[in-house]
Amino acid sequence: MSFLAQTVRQMIRHVPHRTAALAGGMRSLSISPAFLQQNKPATESVDRSALSKDQHKECSNICERINQQVAKSEQGRLFAVVHLCGKQFKITPGDIILVEGYWPPTIGDEISLDKVLLAGARDFTLVGRPILEPGLVSVKATVVEKTLTHTKTHFRKKRRKQYMRINFQRSPNTMIRINSIELARPVDGNSEAEVEPSKRLF
Repeated sequence: MSFLAQTVRQMIRHVPHRTAALAGGMRSLSISPAFLQQNKPATESVDRSALSKDQHKECSNICERINQQVAKSEQGRLFAVVHLCGKQFKITPGDIILVEGYWPPTIGDEISLDKVLLAGARDFTLVGRPILEPGLVSVKATVVEKTLTHTKTHFRKKRRKQYMRINFQRSPNTMIRINSIELARPVDGNSEAEVEPSKRLF
């Protein structure tokens, strides 16, 4: 009995030392906040105003370079990503895109695509959140053709039940040609763009 009591006492004496050692070893791996960790060096304070001034200056320099390229027509071929009839299309001037399903414009209509998600050239890209400012990029297009898709056959049959059905389906399609993609006004400019009246806007 005395032997058992001695071993229990020894175990009780050694347990606090083990927990303390484990706590000290785990402190460096803890994800607790910095003020709870004693052995961590204090982080250096960062001057946010200086960073914001530097970022603002860098952004203004980038905008100036973009405006200079556009003024001299050195930006190259522009491309854009537009949202049209629930889908996104990457387009460049002269492209022909196919819009599936019913769409109201008729052949020959000149349209302006206003939902521009992204526009860019060789050296820069303008990204919208989610779309670019209205009037910044003008995308003009013309409806070229309205057709039907090839015939799809839907055949159903139940054997030994004298049941057989056959259906044919053709869906409408619209083909549009992208005429031009242009930056209507300088980037970060306060002047409002002169919007040309078009027959229909989409």
